[in-house]
Amino acid sequence: MKKHEVKVGGRYSAKVSDKVVVVRIDGENAHGGWDATNEATGKKVRVKSAQRLRGAVHKSKPLALAIPSQAGTTKEAAPAVDVGAGAKPGAKVAPTAKGKKPKAATPKKERKPGALDAAVQVLKTAGGGPLGCKELVERMLAKGLWKTSGKTPAATLYAAIIREIAAKGKDARFHKTGRGQFELSAAARR
Repeated sequence: MKKHEVKVGGRYSAKVSDKVVVVRIDGENAHGGWDATNEATGKKVRVKSAQRLRGAVHKSKPLALAIPSQAGTTKEAAPAVDVGAGAKPGAKVAPTAKGKKPKAATPKKERKPGALDAAVQVLKTAGGGPLGCKELVERMLAKGLWKTSGKTPAATLYAAIIREIAAKGKDARFHKTGRGQFELSAAARR
């Protein structure tokens, strides 16, 4: 909508908190936009721009059933379905597709070790000496601990190790010993 089309006292469908609801414009706001009332809940809302308003709602439409279509006109919404025992009165449920059963939960698959887990395994078998990321990646790929099709896997591993050290501090599995050289921390050796 355009700003000049908005009238104080008018009823409009507006996008409020990611939902399209019917609001009544109460007046202009000193900081721009309009003060309005959500007619479904009675709460005061501020409509900051005319772009939030979707179109005028006619008085002949019931408040809860006036929903704008893409063309700007209103159409009737699907009636509310009562959910039955144990639910709040007036609760709505979206109609389900006929003949479809809900999907059963799929069991979680075993996770493949990531680059950091593979690097820990390589450092444990390396004999305790520090290794560079390029050497770590070569050993991880040779042993089949990690697969990648990236162009710079050593840089990826380096960034991941640095992130872990920064995030976990003393609890990190890695310890930086020199320029680009890492070894297992005391906590990871246990």
